[in-house]
Amino acid sequence: MNKALGLLNSSVGRKVVMALTGFFLFSFLIVHLYINLFLFKQDGGATYDVYAEFMATYPLLRPMEIALFAGFLLHAILGIWLGIANRKVRPAQYRVNKGRETASFSSRISFWSGVFVAFFLIVHIKTFFVTSRFFPDGRTMYDLVRGAFQNPWYVVFYLVALVFLSYHIRHGFQSACQTLGLRTGRYDKLIDLIGVFFWVVIPLGFAAMPLYFYFVH
Repeated sequence: MNKALGLLNSSVGRKVVMALTGFFLFSFLIVHLYINLFLFKQDGGATYDVYAEFMATYPLLRPMEIALFAGFLLHAILGIWLGIANRKVRPAQYRVNKGRETASFSSRISFWSGVFVAFFLIVHIKTFFVTSRFFPDGRTMYDLVRGAFQNPWYVVFYLVALVFLSYHIRHGFQSACQTLGLRTGRYDKLIDLIGVFFWVVIPLGFAAMPLYFYFVH
């Protein structure tokens, strides 16, 4: 316990924990997208609802659910913490001039992209998780998803959030690899390729769902 607190008390330690929680959340995105791809199966949502019911009722998944929420919360807190710390240690003139010259766009907006993604997650969890778990109204999860994605405002909000998520992942993945010492030059091209999967392929996979339900289904 003392070692964990000591790790969080140092700037390097916070960055390491930030990187590790980021990779944990990357794994969640892969699993979440895999399950959501069953929305496209032409069986009236039967297969998707089986997975959704399993995820909601299987008792051994409760610890993973708690760990996921804890991971999100810790990642968000550390992101805010590090964002404030970075602004305090960098002179304003350096941040405005030099930062724009050397930092990528995704890096410059990483803090605010994270804020927008966090806001999206609150709305997203309320729309699906809270409604289905605590205020069930007889609709299946498939019906909840289809209903939400037939609302044009929610579709636009969802797609905009994915753009911010993409930028946030692009910066976060590269930053995490750098923090953990994975960028040594030898495997940089492989890391960049994996990064493209996370910040391009995964957001496009999620974006296909609202577009499918709004324009096709």
